[in-house]
Amino acid sequence: MSASAEMPYFIKPSVNLTATEKVTAYEEAIAAITANLAGEEDRTLKMVTINCLLKTYLPYFYWVGFYLVSGPERLSVGPYQGTLGCLHIAFGRGVCGKAAQTEETQLVPDTHALAQGSEHIACDPNSRSEIVVPVFDPQGALIAVFDVDSTLEASFDEIDQRYLERLLRDVFGTK
Repeated sequence: MSASAEMPYFIKPSVNLTATEKVTAYEEAIAAITANLAGEEDRTLKMVTINCLLKTYLPYFYWVGFYLVSGPERLSVGPYQGTLGCLHIAFGRGVCGKAAQTEETQLVPDTHALAQGSEHIACDPNSRSEIVVPVFDPQGALIAVFDVDSTLEASFDEIDQRYLERLLRDVFGTK
């Protein structure tokens, strides 16, 4: 896939937040997500709501979405907001594939420093930092990875990891 470095007209560049601003934004976003998903059982509706509200409240979220486990050792793009995502990703390939394979959150301060094609898959050259969080069902089975990209380096840290892991655990499963 070929990607242009020109940012699409409908996508805004990322704006980083201070630690205090981040905590406030997550608290507000999670309150909105919780209110909107009260009683909701449908996974897809949960995913699109999470994408929309996190991208609304956190201005450094350039691309946000889920890659769903779609077969043995394979992820396929699911609900997302942003530019075109990769259609399929093998477990172990790129940041999303590594998160799926290890079932551990991946924090990447500079995606351009990774080996392209193996450690990072450049679906969009505007992506500069990334966090990918595994998503589990109530039985502890991996169902997806949640991927967030920023146009700025070092946008994601332990605050993002803590809030996203807790949110995804509370909404989808127990692990």
